[in-house]
Amino acid sequence: MKLTRKESRERRRRRIRGKVDGSTDRPRLAIFRSHQHIYAQIIDDTKHHTLVAASTVEPEVKSKLTSGSNCEASVEVGKLIAARSREKGITQVVFDRGGNLYHGRVKALAEAAREAGLDF
Repeated sequence: MKLTRKESRERRRRRIRGKVDGSTDRPRLAIFRSHQHIYAQIIDDTKHHTLVAASTVEPEVKSKLTSGSNCEASVEVGKLIAARSREKGITQVVFDRGGNLYHGRVKALAEAAREAGLDF
């Protein structure tokens, strides 16, 4: 039986979430990628609480970009999530790519966050 693209992504997501768990010391950087935007959240899974969030939907990011669905937009979100997390005192995170392949927009966001000071 051949899986659809959506089913394959969902299987990868469940497999990753079984292994990756954010704690208070090292919260989880979760990525969600839609067709038009990209979203990043830093989540403490022990308290079930979102500590920091950034996305291409926000006006300060949206005004800089022509499109929310390219690598350039992902780099901006990566820099913003890293800056906001450093303000809250978060330097180390666990990366959760949300079932997406580590390629393109997801990779651009991750590398920008690393360059801006997040450790994962």
